[in-house]
Amino acid sequence: MSLTPGKIAHLNKLSNPAGVIAAAAMDQRGSLKKSIATAKGVDQSAVTDEMMAEFKIAVTKILTPHASAILLDPEYGIPATHARSENAGLLLAYEYSGYDNTQPGRLPDLLPHLSVKRIKDLGADAVKILIYYTPFDTADINDIKHAFIERIGAECVTHDIPFFLEFIGYAPDGSGEKTLEFAKAKPEIVKQSMIEFSKPQYFVDVLKVEVPIIAEFVEGSGIYKGVKAYSFEEAMGHFRDCAAVATKPFIYLSAGVDNATFAEQLKMATESGADFSGVLCGRATWKDGMGIYGKHGVKALEDWLSDEGVKNIGNVNASIAAAKPWWAKLGYTSAPVA
Repeated sequence: MSLTPGKIAHLNKLSNPAGVIAAAAMDQRGSLKKSIATAKGVDQSAVTDEMMAEFKIAVTKILTPHASAILLDPEYGIPATHARSENAGLLLAYEYSGYDNTQPGRLPDLLPHLSVKRIKDLGADAVKILIYYTPFDTADINDIKHAFIERIGAECVTHDIPFFLEFIGYAPDGSGEKTLEFAKAKPEIVKQSMIEFSKPQYFVDVLKVEVPIIAEFVEGSGIYKGVKAYSFEEAMGHFRDCAAVATKPFIYLSAGVDNATFAEQLKMATESGADFSGVLCGRATWKDGMGIYGKHGVKALEDWLSDEGVKNIGNVNASIAAAKPWWAKLGYTSAPVA
């Protein structure tokens, strides 16, 4: 599959010299505000827009020298876009934080004052959308989501900018995503989602995916907790099966886990031989900084990021040493030139 020169140029800006996407994520909004409020011992309404922007600026300034790109949100993250290192490309989120909880299906929505054109005009190299998705929800719910992604993909084609799609699995019955039952279902959820959104009508350029297992349920993993959903070899097979069905480059997201857990997941991906093209990693790098900022302020956060945060992102970078260039999945034998 060929790409336009415009999309190639943007994807190269988001990648390191090896063609691997080693991106940091700082687009959290609701969860970030809640964590800062908890650390401060105040109501969420007391966490100001200025506090949110200050946190994002600190993370961006200190971590982007060690990343190929940064993902930010247009609500609080625009000041941080100007604090990033020159080596780091920029992704901007297009979706409204969270989902519609007034009806079933975790339906998404877009930020009302944005468009792909406006995101590109803000200097972004890619548009990112997060959607909650499972093949096990009703056909009507999923049809709404399919149409939603088709519209965004067409918008990105019109404005010649890469489309990064992140899909997060869930249990439609509301039983939660930390159970043994969900762990057993997760490989198929991830696999079928990768099959679906690799289809050409969505015009997705990079799939941002969860690892297809929950590591604490993998017998033989470094963080196994004694309840088995899969053997180690079965887990390796799930990584390989999901990688095999993707016809677009895919990168792994950290999905809120800690640094040690994410490193273990990436180690398993590497051992499986999955041809992933990097990561887009947020809280696994900076999550402990939320409490520090809430209790001690921005200077303490910057000091922590300069030490532990840099170590965390270094661990992630070391864990993706075997990642494949994004262009290899598309059939290029060498890095394409715009």
